[in-house]
Amino acid sequence: MKGPPRRERGIALVLVIWLVTLLLVIAGSFTYAMRTDARASRNAAAIARGDAIARAAVARAVMELFKPVGSPEVWRRDGSRREWDFDGTPVAVWLSDESAKIDINAANQELLKGLFRYAGLAEEDAAKLLDAVLDWRDPDSLKRPFGAEEAEYTQAGLKGLPANFPFQSVEELQLVLGMRPEVYQRIASMITVYSRQPGVNPHLARRSALLAIPGVTPEQVDFYLGERERAREEGRALPVFTAAGPYATYAQATAVTVRAEVRLERGITVRREAVAALTPQFPRRPWTLLAWRETSGDPDANRAGIDTESALGERR
Repeated sequence: MKGPPRRERGIALVLVIWLVTLLLVIAGSFTYAMRTDARASRNAAAIARGDAIARAAVARAVMELFKPVGSPEVWRRDGSRREWDFDGTPVAVWLSDESAKIDINAANQELLKGLFRYAGLAEEDAAKLLDAVLDWRDPDSLKRPFGAEEAEYTQAGLKGLPANFPFQSVEELQLVLGMRPEVYQRIASMITVYSRQPGVNPHLARRSALLAIPGVTPEQVDFYLGERERAREEGRALPVFTAAGPYATYAQATAVTVRAEVRLERGITVRREAVAALTPQFPRRPWTLLAWRETSGDPDANRAGIDTESALGERR
């Protein structure tokens, strides 16, 4: 009895080879997908663990502030770095008082204009943006000379604005008519809605915030920062920044920013930033979390008195 023709055997062999190849491709794809899913699951678990550790680090940092006033063990609110190990995981935190920033709800009008000029705006543009900011946060619908109320926002295609209410977050400032992205990026680290003070605290403020003060020069700011640092190193009382005049306030705020950095295995770093309000008058709830966000970048670059954009801070 004759077998199948040679041509048919050849076709069958080719089909078998293609089938085996297809199965190998499917198996390889399945293996790759499983490895990718397993890696993603491990990373997600690590990030979740890092987030939990960051929350614990924030809680510890805030509780350290409740030690007796004047005690050398009290953590300073000047942006200095603190490190420890949490169950074998390196953790670092930075504490910054909100009085070191400019409150866009409470700040003196000239201080706000100085902030916008620091960001690179000309005098006329800074005045326009100032009026728009004031129109946003005041309760009435009366338009300032260079400001913007509902009609201007509607004309720009932005219905339902402005809020005619104090800013609830610094990010809300981006909604103000005339606020450009590059201007906001330059001032975002210098502003707050939590200090509730008309001025800025020179004892804790960064160079950029001090340069926003009307009438001060870079030379005055740099001299003061040198004196401030020497006073800290020698354990002396911090000096007064006389050039700041009425734009300075030396009282600490009831709110602090805590930045936490957790370094995990496989090079994963989790960074979180929280704003906490201190309420020691309520023993059952001595502090409240006001904001929580993910962050990126090196917090050491944003220490009090240190600026990554110092060139932008020179008077233009």
